[in-house]
Amino acid sequence: MDSRQTATRTQTPPKARTKARPGARAAKSAKLLSGGNPQIAKGDGDAPVQAYLAAMPDWKRDLGKRLDALIVRNAPAVRKAVKWNSPFYGVDGQGWFLSFHVFTRYLKVTFFNGAALRPVPPGASTHPQVRYLDIHEDEALDEAQFAAWVKQAAALPGWIP
Repeated sequence: MDSRQTATRTQTPPKARTKARPGARAAKSAKLLSGGNPQIAKGDGDAPVQAYLAAMPDWKRDLGKRLDALIVRNAPAVRKAVKWNSPFYGVDGQGWFLSFHVFTRYLKVTFFNGAALRPVPPGASTHPQVRYLDIHEDEALDEAQFAAWVKQAAALPGWIP
């Protein structure tokens, strides 16, 4: 037996690899941008959105997960993606109807065709059709109103970049 064979036989086996859920690695290594918004690579589907939600800081993580669940419950055919470091929600063939973004003191929900919602979400925009909902830590989320907006928004034409 030569030295190469001996060395090969005494090597320890490689560590077993476990399969992590999609997006788990991205969430652990996600960099937080100024204001605390997670920097998540662009991607289509639920996995990048779940990575974004897992990487959200502090109280915003629970809020983001609640919003995601409300959106899925009230727009069952929803399509998800992460674009520009924000989760986007849309309907195939209609475009994106909603997105949200983390800021230092609040989470900003964007309704791309929000001016058509009833009642109109409170935050005005420089874009005539866009409306915002800013949610601060000490404010209660009106889940019934949010659900109604999601249902309406998902039925309307959305934003197509």
